[in-house]
Amino acid sequence: MGGNEKINYRKDIDGIRAIAVVSVIIFHLGFLPNGYLGVDVFFVISGFLITKIVYQEALENHFSIIDFYLRRLRRIIPLVLISAIVSLLIGVLVMLPDDLENLAQSVFATNFFSNNILLLITSRDYWNIANEYKPLMHTWSLGVEEQFYIIYPILFLILKGDKRKYILAVLIILSIISISLYLFLKDDNAKFYLIQYRFFELSFGGLAAIIFKDKKFKTIYSFFITLGIVFILITNFSFLNDIKLVLIVVLSATLLVLGTNGSKINAWFLENTVMVWLGKISFSLYMWHQIILAYTRYFIVEKINIPTAIVIFMVVLIVSFISYFIIEQPFRNKKNVSTKKLLIVTGILFVFSTATAFYIYSVGGIIRNVPELNVYTSKRELNQDLKWTVNTEYNSNIHSYNRKFLNNGKTKIFIVGNSFARDFANVLLESKIGKDIDLSYVSSRYICPDFQERISQANYVLFSELKIKELKLYIDNYKLDTTKVWNIGTKNFGYNNGIIYNKKRDTNYCKQRTEMRAGFFEKNDSLQKEWKSKYINLIQLVIDKDKKMPIFSPNCKFISQDCEHLTQDGAQYFAKLLNIDKIIKVNQTKIISDRDK
Repeated sequence: MGGNEKINYRKDIDGIRAIAVVSVIIFHLGFLPNGYLGVDVFFVISGFLITKIVYQEALENHFSIIDFYLRRLRRIIPLVLISAIVSLLIGVLVMLPDDLENLAQSVFATNFFSNNILLLITSRDYWNIANEYKPLMHTWSLGVEEQFYIIYPILFLILKGDKRKYILAVLIILSIISISLYLFLKDDNAKFYLIQYRFFELSFGGLAAIIFKDKKFKTIYSFFITLGIVFILITNFSFLNDIKLVLIVVLSATLLVLGTNGSKINAWFLENTVMVWLGKISFSLYMWHQIILAYTRYFIVEKINIPTAIVIFMVVLIVSFISYFIIEQPFRNKKNVSTKKLLIVTGILFVFSTATAFYIYSVGGIIRNVPELNVYTSKRELNQDLKWTVNTEYNSNIHSYNRKFLNNGKTKIFIVGNSFARDFANVLLESKIGKDIDLSYVSSRYICPDFQERISQANYVLFSELKIKELKLYIDNYKLDTTKVWNIGTKNFGYNNGIIYNKKRDTNYCKQRTEMRAGFFEKNDSLQKEWKSKYINLIQLVIDKDKKMPIFSPNCKFISQDCEHLTQDGAQYFAKLLNIDKIIKVNQTKIISDRDK
C-alpha cells in the first residue's frame, strides 16, 4: 500500500495495484473468498519499488536513511493519521463502550505501526466476524509494511561502499529464512500478522528489482505477465490451501512487477485509464474502504447485499478521489508542504489522535451513559490499571470460583468449560438456588491439578457445548458418573449490538430481535439430538417462530454486550426463564450406556 515516488513511473504497476485493492474491497464486502490476497500483491509491489530506489542510491553512494524515512512519512502517515482521527470521531458518536475501547486501542496501535501485533493478541483470527465491525482492522498490513520500512533501510546503511556487493546475498538469505519460517510454523494466525513471516513477500519484490535491474523484457515475455495476471485472478476463486495460494500470488505478483517492453496485455488491461486511476488512488481506497464498510455495518445496514455493495463501493470511490487530491497529493509535494510544515502537521495529528485514543481507552470507552448496559459515566473510574467495563468485570468474577468445594453441606456443582460455561455459572448464581449451591468452576481440566477430586465430589457436573464422543474421555480418565452430567447449550444474539443501539428513536427499540449468526442454530440442534433430555437448551427458551433471538431483557437491558456472552441482566433473565429444579433435582438417567463406554 506504501508508495512509489515518480522515479521511472510505470502505468502497469498502478494497474496491478488496482487489481489488488479492488480484490481486497470486494473481499471485505463479502463476495470474493480469496480477495484478501490483494494485500500480498501490495507487499510485492512495495518491496520492488522501495528496493529499486534505495538500491540505486546505494550504488551511487548517496543513500540517506533520513531522506528515506521522510519520503515514507510524506507518502503514508498523513492519510493514516487523518483516517484514524475520522474513525475515532465517528466512533465517539455511534459506538458502544466495548467497541469504542477496542477502536481506541487500534488507533493507538496504528499510530505506533503495530496494529498487526494488537490484532494477533486480541482477535487472533483475521476471519473472526467481529473484525468486520472494526474500522481500522485493515491497518494490520500497514503495521507489517511500516515495520519492514524501519528494518529494511538499515541493511543498505550497513552494507554501503565496498560492502554493497553483499546486499543481494544477504537479501536472499533473509528471504530463505522468512519463507522457511512461513512454511514450517504451525500458528497460522502468527504467520498472517507478523513481519518475520511476511518479509519474504516484500523481499521477493526487492530481489526482482536488484536481479533484473535496468533489464527490459521483449514482447515475447508478455506471456509470463499474462500468466501472472491469470494466476492472481484465478486464485481469488480457488479452493487451494492458504500456503499454496500465498506462494502462487507472490510469485505471480513478482512476475507482474518485472513488466515488459511493448506488451499488448499490459496496454490493454493494466495501463488503461480506469485501472491506472484506480491504482493511483489505491492507498486512499485501501484506507477508507474498511472505515466506511465497518460503520455501514455498525449503524446503517446489518447485511451487505449486491445493491448495497455497489452503493458502498461508489461512496468509497468518491471519498478516495477527494482524499487523493486534498490529502495524499499535497503532502507528497515538497512545494506545497515543506519538510518543516510536514513534521509540525503530522506531529499535531499524531499527538491529538494518540492522546484522545489513550483517554478513551483509559475510561473503558465509557464517554456517555448507556443504561442498556448499566454503564454510566458517573461510575467510571480512572485508575492506573485501566479498569475494565462493568460487564467485563462481572464476567471475570466467576474465575474466583476456581477452587475446591467448601464442604458446607450445600449441593456441589462443578462447571467445566469455555466462556459459555462461565455464563451459565452466572445464571446459576443469579437463580433462586444461587445461595444454596457450592459452586466450583474451571475453564479447562488442564489447568486444574485437583480436577479428579472435584469431579468425584460434585453432585452435578456441567459441561458446555460438549459432544458425546468428547464426554467419553472424561469417563475413561476420571471415572465420571454420567448420571450427574448435563451439557450447557450454545447461544448467540446476532452480529453486533451497534446497529441495535443506533435505533434508539424507534418506538419498538426495546423489542428488537435478531437472527443468530450462521451455524449457531444448526449446532444447537445437533447437540440437542445428541444429549436429548440432558441438554440445557438456552436458545429454545427465547427463540421465536421466525428463529429470531431477543436483544433486550424485559427491563430493556442488553442480554449480551458482545452478542455471545451474558451481561448480569442477561444472566438474571435466563435464570428466571430456566426451570432450575429440573436440572438440579430431577432426571439422573445415564446418557451413555455401559456398552458405549
